[in-house]
Amino acid sequence: TDTDKNNKPGEYSVNNFPNPFNPATRINYSIPFEGNVSITIFNSLGQTVKELINEFKDAGKYSVQFDGSSLPSGIYYYKISSGS
Repeated sequence: TDTDKNNKPGEYSVNNFPNPFNPATRINYSIPFEGNVSITIFNSLGQTVKELINEFKDAGKYSVQFDGSSLPSGIYYYKISSGS
């Protein structure tokens, strides 16, 4: 996971590139407040297939790589949770 704490964001944001991806994508996200952050990947049935991160983060911009090459072809969703 990469971070840029010096450029504190003013709001929450999230995106991934490339989208659609095959077989990997980079999820970029910004959090304006420190707190626990989790990113979870789900399949189209709503089942959890992977937890990318679940840890305390300072306010800042971050990036995490998701490699789905070990997963079957299909549609996947991610959920990011931070703070309250």
